[in-house]
Amino acid sequence: MFSTEKDKEKAVLIALITPKQTEEQTREYLAELEFLAETAGVETVKSFTQRLERPDLNTFLGKGRFEDVMAYVIDQGIDMIICDDDLSGRQIRNMESAFQERKKEVKIIDRSLLILNIFSMRAQTTQARTQIELAQQQYILPRLTRMWSHLSRQRGGVGMRGPGEKELETDKRLANDRIAFLKDKLAKIDRMAVTQRKNRDQMVRVALVGYTNVGKSTLMRRLAKAEVFAENKLFATVDSTVRKVTLDNIPFLLTDTVGFIRKLPTTLIEAFKSTLDEVREADILLHVVDVSHPGHEEQIQVVNQILAEIGAANKPIILVFNKIDLFRPSPEMEFEAQEGDFSPIDFLKNSYLDSEKPKAVFISAEQKENLEELRTALLELVKQRHYQIFPNSEFLEA
Repeated sequence: MFSTEKDKEKAVLIALITPKQTEEQTREYLAELEFLAETAGVETVKSFTQRLERPDLNTFLGKGRFEDVMAYVIDQGIDMIICDDDLSGRQIRNMESAFQERKKEVKIIDRSLLILNIFSMRAQTTQARTQIELAQQQYILPRLTRMWSHLSRQRGGVGMRGPGEKELETDKRLANDRIAFLKDKLAKIDRMAVTQRKNRDQMVRVALVGYTNVGKSTLMRRLAKAEVFAENKLFATVDSTVRKVTLDNIPFLLTDTVGFIRKLPTTLIEAFKSTLDEVREADILLHVVDVSHPGHEEQIQVVNQILAEIGAANKPIILVFNKIDLFRPSPEMEFEAQEGDFSPIDFLKNSYLDSEKPKAVFISAEQKENLEELRTALLELVKQRHYQIFPNSEFLEA
């Protein structure tokens, strides 16, 4: 469960700078990891990085750097170490054992486990809870050590171990049995979900997609004029929300889906297959982007990659650049904009309007800015699809 303000756990973050990941990228990923920790109720105290060709097989960081981390954690009374990359069972065991030798209990978790913990606390529906538990069991099976805890929730804190240990083979059998049960349960839920989606086939379906915390739920509220939960936290909602919307007397269904993120656990993508079917089966996608985020271009790439992985990349799409009220240009962009006699936001708009990229609209969902422009662009695509479903309706309307 999440930590409360009173007993907030403290963590240090660790990450590597590698030939595949620059120092600037590592800093950005650590900032995101800190936001994930904050979302889970954990206070980040310090971050440690190291430049390595590849992770150390035993302790992720090199021996000397890990000694530095241990000394700091013990001296400052830190509760956990959060790694920005996935850890193997071997790495987790070795790191925990090193602390135990110094009479210190420290939880060792990675980005995937942190995300799974957040998802488990955010899920509201039976389907989402089942999907997440399946992802947790699949995550933990190859890492079986003494980590059962964070699944049982019998004690507080992120990634907390359970009440005791069982023999490894027994653990594996129990985990495999549970995975089989959850897959069967999810298959039954999926069949019901497929039936529900088929009942919607006579309406145009629009899905909101995007990186986590870009403002999809706020935009959903504006377009659907209905109350939808929104919060300035990563994965504020993990359940799909569907609302009926009408533009120019043409009804369509608008779905708000779970946000994507870098290094999204593979088990989570697999477990959320039926939820992602809402995206795969949509007629139109609204790809919402936080234009105020300095790494928004990379976030676009992350979302596009996941859309490609689930077979949803070739749909009519509108790039919705949100939070223009918070946009702050880089010095380089400001200079180029001045050279071309443009405002920075107009310069950014032109870079998308003058390319072969999907249609782009720049809005502020929070401030209700340029929403009519978005509605007009969306209506054009909705009409096209609507008249494909009901070819005679255009004639009757005329």
